[in-house]
Amino acid sequence: MKGQFRMIKKTRRAIVDLLLINVIILIPSPFVFSSAATPDVRVKGRVLDARTRKPVAGAMIFVRRWHGLASAEGRFHIDLPPGQWTLETVATQYQASSISVDVRADVALDVEILLIPARFIEEHVDVTANVNGGSNVIATTPVRPIEVLNVAGAFENVFRVLHTMPGVTATDEIGSRMSVRGGGPDQNMTVMDGVEIHNPYRLWGLVSAFNPETVESFELSTGAFSAKYGDRLSSILTIENRAGRTNSLMTGSVGLSLTDGNGIIEGRLPKNAGSWLLTGRRTWYDVIAERFTDDDLPSFDDFQGKVAFDLGQGRSFTLSGLRSLETSDFTFTDDFDEGAQKTKTRNNVASAALFLPVGRLGSSRTIAAAYENADDIDLDVRFRDEMRRSNAPYDDTAFSYNDIVGFLKRGVRDYSLRQELVFRVSNRQTLETGFETRRLETRENLRIDVKNRPEMGLWSSHLAVDDAHDYERSGAWLVDRIHAARWLDIEAGLRFDASSINGRKELTPRLSATTHLSEKTRLRTAYGLHTQSPGYEKLAQADYFLDFSKDGKLDIENERAHHVIVGLERDLAPGFMARLEGFYKRFDKLIIGRLETPEETRERVAAYDFPVDLQGDIPSRSMITNFPTNDGRGRAYGFDLFLVRRAVSSETRLTGWLAYTYTSANRRSYGQTYSFDYEQPHALSLVANFRAHQRLELSMTGRITSGFPATPPLGLYVSGAGDTNDFDGDGIESEIVPERDDEGRLVWGVDYGSIANINRSRRPAYARIDLRATFVPRWGKGRWRLYVDALNVLNRKNGPVIEELAYDPDSDRPRITEKRETTIPFIPSFGIHVRF
Repeated sequence: MKGQFRMIKKTRRAIVDLLLINVIILIPSPFVFSSAATPDVRVKGRVLDARTRKPVAGAMIFVRRWHGLASAEGRFHIDLPPGQWTLETVATQYQASSISVDVRADVALDVEILLIPARFIEEHVDVTANVNGGSNVIATTPVRPIEVLNVAGAFENVFRVLHTMPGVTATDEIGSRMSVRGGGPDQNMTVMDGVEIHNPYRLWGLVSAFNPETVESFELSTGAFSAKYGDRLSSILTIENRAGRTNSLMTGSVGLSLTDGNGIIEGRLPKNAGSWLLTGRRTWYDVIAERFTDDDLPSFDDFQGKVAFDLGQGRSFTLSGLRSLETSDFTFTDDFDEGAQKTKTRNNVASAALFLPVGRLGSSRTIAAAYENADDIDLDVRFRDEMRRSNAPYDDTAFSYNDIVGFLKRGVRDYSLRQELVFRVSNRQTLETGFETRRLETRENLRIDVKNRPEMGLWSSHLAVDDAHDYERSGAWLVDRIHAARWLDIEAGLRFDASSINGRKELTPRLSATTHLSEKTRLRTAYGLHTQSPGYEKLAQADYFLDFSKDGKLDIENERAHHVIVGLERDLAPGFMARLEGFYKRFDKLIIGRLETPEETRERVAAYDFPVDLQGDIPSRSMITNFPTNDGRGRAYGFDLFLVRRAVSSETRLTGWLAYTYTSANRRSYGQTYSFDYEQPHALSLVANFRAHQRLELSMTGRITSGFPATPPLGLYVSGAGDTNDFDGDGIESEIVPERDDEGRLVWGVDYGSIANINRSRRPAYARIDLRATFVPRWGKGRWRLYVDALNVLNRKNGPVIEELAYDPDSDRPRITEKRETTIPFIPSFGIHVRF
């Protein structure tokens, strides 16, 4: 609703104003304690394809009785006593090999193992300086934590970095939600350390739930993703948190950034039994601003911990926990608006993971977790409605006012168990299988009353839901990776999903292939069928509320999406890669709100008591309700162009990426075909980091995109007002009569027409440039980094376009005008980072 948007806009504007205080302080507090005993030394590294420099996921590294397994990013670590050791590495589709390493207690060893594909006769394995490569999985975008910290304008938020990637669209300028290749925000899943995170945002998305200082890797799959994941239609974002450092008994630091402060302490467990890590974050601006106000401004605090026990012989056990709390309790008053809002949001996670080798050629990971997300929001606001006014020559009494009173109590508890198994069948084949099961306890207690807006209909002006669903959701998968020929790699997958909320069971295939056209050029193709079950837990990221109230199973089918991807990738030079990728998605059985029945429309219209000459202003068209149905369809197609340059040595001065996406996306429902809400036909992003000097680095993020589709106004209508006291003197109470101002003039509203008018126009283009300069001073031995940031240097208004009514002296009714809002203005900032 427009009114709700204005209230949220005022709250967000207050946050931005506070950020303009621009007090950026960093208080380093490092401390290190050393153990007297000589511990094992952690040998870390990555296993990469020697020709393409892509990670070799699932590679097994053996050192006598110890062994490790390379992750999806090719990373591994093994704790070894000091001495000379031989690392034997085996991987499907690659030649087995061995290398020698000299492990010393005083030297941190970080190796890079380059494997030669089996199709090449020459056998060669080398250990070189570490270089971060891209993913070998189609439609997957890896993001390094250092990029999250350094990208200009990203607020150290991984989602803002992803907004600059191909195929990804930011749904608004302040929040973190995203649309991936024509899919809705509720169709994206976030998984942290194998645990689904239902709410990955803080402060309405201004900040993400993930601290890049403690993250090992981010990776986004934008389509036809692996059968290991299900119950989403568009994308999977996987986050792996790192373990604590083991080079000392304890080390740590604290500091403040643009929005929040964070502290990290970590170290080695006694007797070299593993590692531990504790981190905390908290907003700082509210601590300063609340000295001058009695309000509890929007704030959050996070506490996260991880303890990793090394059980020896390649076995490990990890305990992780996250506790997060967001609160606000404030009022606002200006010339025309006033209101109060109180919020409390909890996000808590506890998990345990056990990693075990299975023989010499297999591994097992078991993850048990409990997750809680709870929202408690109370709202009472009154504001001037710029889209409803009479044609009085003065504004003070011409505009109508809206009163919104309501609350939302939403909760999700998710108890899950996930089992992953990997087996190397032969040098040419690897099998991955597993299952997951979860118990979900969801509740939705919602009430919203919009006074003075009866023409919005029962479905929008009054909502009252008190419902709960407790149900089970489970899945199982089998993935077979085959090196079929020297020029062909195939991945076939099959996934089974079941949900007791609607009793549906799904069997969905996945298939992808990589054809090596040459040593530097690869053709990638993929197909996947994906499904998504209904549930209140997905409404946290959805655009619209749906009422799933029903005893027993929901009579709603799972949503479905078919993905087809064809991509061509080429290594242009060391660290420089180009990719052209086309995609097609077909959506079926999308869950949308159904239309009113003819009986419901007649009942609503019967409440109107308009004179004969105003009968045409009664909203007699069928309205969209909140009751769900599977009548939505749609499709999306387009292509991405992605050019990326990453550092390959200390001599690399220019890094970054250029991403262009063309997208056509629509929806078919209510007998109409219209543009998808977040369709952007053209989107161009440029992220660049240039090391101008040994001590100076310049960064830029530039984005320009087409505007979102919009529903254009078609004219005006006479607004209705509730008459519960028989003001019109006809002896009938509880009716809707024409609204008038204090002098008897009719009050008019903006008419957006029928469903046939949905998204028939387009908003102006979006453009924004952010800059950063980072300086490393001579003192501090390179550990200090000072930076100056400039957000939206063009000071461009990139917010939504709002229709407003203005006095028209040449007519009996007002005229429609448009005004574009500002969400993030030009904001300069200064900051300091310290590394120890």
